Amino acid sequence: MTFQEFLNVAFSPVNTVLTVLLGLSVVYWLFTILTGLDIDVGIHSDLDTDADIDVPDGHLHTPDHDPSAWMHFLKFLNLDIVPVTYFLTLSLLITWLGSFYLNYFIPLPTWAGILILFPLMIGGMLLTRIILKPLNPFFKEINHKGELSYAFLGREGRLKSSIQDDKIGMMEVFIGSDPMTLMVRSKDGSRIEHGSRVMIVDEEPEKRIYYVQRSIRY
Repeated sequence: MTFQEFLNVAFSPVNTVLTVLLGLSVVYWLFTILTGLDIDVGIHSDLDTDADIDVPDGHLHTPDHDPSAWMHFLKFLNLDIVPVTYFLTLSLLITWLGSFYLNYFIPLPTWAGILILFPLMIGGMLLTRIILKPLNPFFKEINHKGELSYAFLGREGRLKSSIQDDKIGMMEVFIGSDPMTLMVRSKDGSRIEHGSRVMIVDEEPEKRIYYVQRSIRY
């Protein structure tokens, strides 16, 4: 394969978006390595939340018995353990490689190449799950940056989604200078709006769910 052939396939109508995204991923990791800084990563869902779900520390903290199908799917992919940036980068790379070599060896019409991207993406996510699974113990060790679960009691933070009754939402709390996102419920079931300051007053350690109430400020 010549360099010109590589460029033709990499920037074909089917692969251009994937190639650009992969290039941005390379830039992200180079920036992270050189500066030691990490860029916030967000997961957005319209299911069971009134607002976007953000994952500032690159981890998604989900309870063990969340009724949301979306959360079950994320847990199936081990995104409650594996940092989102690792997962997305590897999934993107696998999808890009599959699409690149498929279009190189079997030239397809643009519409067919685009349709095949969807099963390639699903296959890429499943393969990423398998590849990263042996690293789960390592990711569990770094997941909470050494903080024990009971250390969150009494801490204050900001809601990232509205909560009410038994609905599960997200809360951002800082451990030192490190932001973390936790799964929370309203302690008394009352509605608390997105962006409100809340305090953690109780928890279910086995489910990793924390109960919050509005912060009282004088």
